[in-house]
Amino acid sequence: MATTTLQKPTETPKSKTGGKTPRQLSVPTDLGAKASQEISDAINPLIADAFALYIKTKNYHWHLASSHFRDYHLMFDEHSEQIFATIDVLAERVRKIGGTTIRSVGHVASLQTVKDNDEDFVAPLDMLNDLIEENKNMAANMRKAHDVCDDNKDVATASFLEVFIDETERRTWFLYEAAQRDAD
Repeated sequence: MATTTLQKPTETPKSKTGGKTPRQLSVPTDLGAKASQEISDAINPLIADAFALYIKTKNYHWHLASSHFRDYHLMFDEHSEQIFATIDVLAERVRKIGGTTIRSVGHVASLQTVKDNDEDFVAPLDMLNDLIEENKNMAANMRKAHDVCDDNKDVATASFLEVFIDETERRTWFLYEAAQRDAD
């Protein structure tokens, strides 16, 4: 039976997204410091986008006015809960492989690609179309992160991403169908 030697926790190089991992937060992993850093750099923007998309979806949930109020209100609430559930899974995955993750709202803002919407009122069809685009972008970014995981043989993170991509595509589908109904 072969034995595997884990990397000794050491301070890792500076990250593109979160600084370097202090020695006290380093975690042993067989992936290696370079892989840990590359994966962390790919996943942290997804975490930031999940926070931003969660808030945007809740914004639309809270500020909806439509003849389809109940349906959209419940759908936005379900979607926001699903998005929020991805955050801790991804952040803990980054930590498990020896990386560091989101530290503040400012950190989220520096990494997010989701566009904020601070308008006083957004028409329901505009909400749906905005969330369709944001979810499509999120799925595309998850696929890119999945490629990084594959390149670094991180099957665990890739596996989580596969589930989250499927959930994101389902949200896009539901939003699209609701937008078609609202456009009729």
